[in-house]
Amino acid sequence: MNKIVLLLLCVAFSFNAAFANLPKREMRAVWIATVANIDWPSQPALSSKAQRQEMRRMLDEFQRNNINAVVMQIRPTADAFYPSALEPWSHWLTGKQGVRPKDYYDPLQFIIDEAHKRCIEVHVWLNPYRVTNSDDLKVLSNDHLYYKKPELFVKYGGKYYFDPGLDETRAFLNRVVRDVVERYDVDAIHFDDYFYPYKVNGEEFPDNDSFKKYPRGFALHQKADWRRNNVDMVIAELQQTIKSAKPWVEFGISPFGVWRNNNVDPRGSATRAGVQNYDDLYADILKWLREGTIDYVTPQLYWEIGKKVADYSVLVKWWSENSYGKNLYVGLYASQLGQKTAPAEWRKGNELVRQMQLNKSYPQVDGAMFFSAKAIMGNYQGIADSLSKSMYRYPALIPVNRNIAGEPSAQPQNIRVVRDSGEAYLLWDEVDEEGGCKVAYYVVYAFKGKKVGDMNNPENIVKLTTENCLDLRELEIRFKGYHTFVVTAVNKFKHESRPTHGVTRKL
Repeated sequence: MNKIVLLLLCVAFSFNAAFANLPKREMRAVWIATVANIDWPSQPALSSKAQRQEMRRMLDEFQRNNINAVVMQIRPTADAFYPSALEPWSHWLTGKQGVRPKDYYDPLQFIIDEAHKRCIEVHVWLNPYRVTNSDDLKVLSNDHLYYKKPELFVKYGGKYYFDPGLDETRAFLNRVVRDVVERYDVDAIHFDDYFYPYKVNGEEFPDNDSFKKYPRGFALHQKADWRRNNVDMVIAELQQTIKSAKPWVEFGISPFGVWRNNNVDPRGSATRAGVQNYDDLYADILKWLREGTIDYVTPQLYWEIGKKVADYSVLVKWWSENSYGKNLYVGLYASQLGQKTAPAEWRKGNELVRQMQLNKSYPQVDGAMFFSAKAIMGNYQGIADSLSKSMYRYPALIPVNRNIAGEPSAQPQNIRVVRDSGEAYLLWDEVDEEGGCKVAYYVVYAFKGKKVGDMNNPENIVKLTTENCLDLRELEIRFKGYHTFVVTAVNKFKHESRPTHGVTRKL
């Protein structure tokens, strides 16, 4: 009996510790994968109305779980989930590439509007080089760039890709990104781990011709360095493209979780992974972090704590020590939870909660991104419950990006309580700013009593809103007695303004 009591006490302590000292700023993001209809839409050629209903349900669930960002895949295979003069509509959206939604709408604009209304950021996720997921070219629209400039493409492993060694490939990718950043109110541009494709046994990536034509001073034995340089150049150029259009828009990369094993490079991690970013995907993530050509990194640490060849605990420590002061968000494998084919660690309790608890040991970790939306919506192994009731019990602001210069907006003014026929509203004047200082949302704090309390404690945040008004009836069930309210403005740079003066109201 004593052992049972002790166990229950330990469980209660762990639950309480999970949300004790929760951070006020933390990235809490979910990937929404569109390739192969993994997350959205649930099937190709779903009606526009049904697509919108699915997305609203998804965003509502994320909001309930205090998730503050989505990473939306808008260019899975050199196609588009938005109207584009450069690339055709995606067949994952409409069932046939190049065919627009039957009941026309702009999915990307719709998602941005709906997410921002819920104070959720939108990081748009693009694949830089992939063109097809098979060798079937019939999936491509007749207007696809492949048919206009076939010299830009190569076939490898039964799939088609842009040739990364060509200047025109980099130029085109920059045009695609500039088009998105200039036309849409996105919060970040995001690439995952697919740079040069994962290696296929017995097949060499077919870039000999482009290497001979554009060696750029690299000798024959330096072909691997040349490939890395191809990717280095496009990353640096994209950073410039983004910042020249909108300096506040972030550029993030979510690489495969192992840069290099330490038996290959002493700077690497104590792992023995079969794939390495540097050697196999030709992505030198540490160079980009060191030089600041990316603004954040989200390594995909998709292994369990204690895995022999790639231990999560080893890797989260390594990335914490090698993020070069840039924002670090850990990629977590929610889709693995409870799956029959998963290792036992993913089926006997919530491995992600263990990993998130471990992350708290590393102050360099600024948050997490979950792959993918389906796992959160399906509450795999109770992950959504763990978020809403424990790990993400209170709202959190997106971290300020340390690689981007910015400043706060003006503070909201004229906060007051207005009564109307027995109802009461908290009002304040809108903050009118432009560019990166434009207000993304307001933060409403409530402190028990007649004084302003701790604004670093997220428990005191009662509302994130894009409106300059709060119906105090929303709070009456949760709060009784006198409370003091203040409001701040958070802008596109993620900076929070000075608070208003406090106004006290009895609820």
